[in-house]
Order: sequence, then C-alpha cells, then structure tokens
Amino acid sequence: MKKENQPMIQSLSLIHQGKVRDIYDIDDKTMLIVTTDRLSAFDVILPSPIDGKGIILTEVANFWFNKLSHIIPNQLSNKKVEDLGLTQQEQAYLHGRAIVVKKLKPLPIEAIVRGYIIGSGWKDYQRTGKVCGIELPEGLQMAGQLAQPLFTPSSKAGKGEHDANISFEEMQDLLGESLAEQVKQASLDLYQQAAAYALEKGIIIADTKFEFGLDENDQLILIDEVLTPDSSRFWSVKTYKPGISPPSFDKQIVRDYLETLDWDKTPPGPVLPAEIVQQTTGRYREVADLLINT
Repeated sequence: MKKENQPMIQSLSLIHQGKVRDIYDIDDKTMLIVTTDRLSAFDVILPSPIDGKGIILTEVANFWFNKLSHIIPNQLSNKKVEDLGLTQQEQAYLHGRAIVVKKLKPLPIEAIVRGYIIGSGWKDYQRTGKVCGIELPEGLQMAGQLAQPLFTPSSKAGKGEHDANISFEEMQDLLGESLAEQVKQASLDLYQQAAAYALEKGIIIADTKFEFGLDENDQLILIDEVLTPDSSRFWSVKTYKPGISPPSFDKQIVRDYLETLDWDKTPPGPVLPAEIVQQTTGRYREVADLLINT
C-alpha cells in the first residue's frame, strides 16, 4: 500500500505535489487536482492521514464554486475524471476527491478576508493597534466581529518558506492597480455572500483566503480551494463568544494535541492517535453537513 505522500496516479504526469494537493497534467488546457487525506500542522506533513478529509474538502469547495459562480468565474472545467482513460484502481482512488480544472496563470498573492479579529490579526492588533497596517478602533475583544470585513493580502512564499503579509499598496505594485482592485472587490464580495449564507446554517466564517488566476484573455478566475475548513476559520454560532478563542471546525484538535508533545515542530511529524484522527474527521464532516446538507 502506498503512503499518502507518494503519487497515487501513474497514468498522468505529476506536475506539483503540495502539502495536501497533487496536481497532474492532462493536456495543454487542463489539469487534474487531487485533494489527498494528508494533513499538515506547523508546516509539517504528518504521517497520519485524516480519513476522508480529501473527499470532504472537495465536496465543500465544489459547493462554493457553484454557489458563488455568479460573482466570478472559477477554475472548474467541463471534463470529468471518468473521461481521462485512467485505470479502475486510479478512478476508485480519485472518486470524490479530484476535479479537472483549466490551466491558468496563478497570481502571486493570497487574498485574505477577515470578518473577525483572531489569530495573527489579534496578535498584530494587540501589538500595534492595527491589522496588517490597517488602523482599528481601540477596545476590540479577541474574536470580536469587525465593523467591516478587512482585506489583508499576503505574498505567496516559496517552498519551505512562510507567506508574508503585505499592504494593499504592495499588492498594487505586484499586480497593477486595476487588477489589485478587482481582486480586492471580488474577495470581499465572495466573503460577504458566503458569510451571510453560512450564518443561516449556524456557522460563522471568521476569516478565509482566496486565490486567483488569469486566463488567456487576462480575465480574473477563482482557483485553488474555496471556503473549506483548510482555508477558513469556521465557528459555531452556538459556541461563539467574544473575548475567547472559539472552537473551530478544522485541524485545531490536532494542533492542540501536538502542543502537548515534546516535538520541535520539524520533520518528521509524530504519528497521531486513532482518537485524534477520528475526532478531526468528525469536525470536518460536521461543518460540511451543516453547510451543504441542512
């Protein structure tokens, strides 16, 4: 049996292997994105996959791609995995976790939208009174809702490096003023419509990140994943309370467990106990069901 960090598809050429996703070449117009069950924490891929995670993430991302397609075009193509001439074993592995997407030119930024102040944004605010250089009112609480969602881009780091927050002006230098404005407006529109929908389902989208690319006509396209538990911070309305860090529907269970270990956060990562894997799968499944099936 192959390990999760080894390519599972032999019929296509592997273009790129990320922490979670494997990308394969199909032709000059399309490629295959496979969302694996790999889990990274503290930028280290752990040896214990989270069963079914890739299928859940793909289900959630496809839901949002379709729901928000009126705001901006997305990467999904009309091709199906079944049309690629793969072996039965490969098709069985890919079922529910793979999408055929258009080949696009990715932009060198991540578009982060924050509706609540938490995580690195909260630390920044405590230190400077700002988030990513944006001045905020005094007296905000941890996990408090912001008066307006903030657009706070970051640069995309190379392999083994960390993304770095950049100002909107720096983003304009990278992309040009017109394209930067398009990215900002699309990101805010996507977040606000998704957040309003999720709230009806009892879910708060505290923050999220989007990625974009350009097609051959330089049209802006939504790419990568969108509004999944791996790219967003989801909280339950039932347990939300400003002033504390609310429980989130993501891999926080894993992070909390790892913090109890004598581990220096460098590879190789520790094997996770079965109960931690099961609890994490449960959190991913729970938020997917709340968003999609309720």
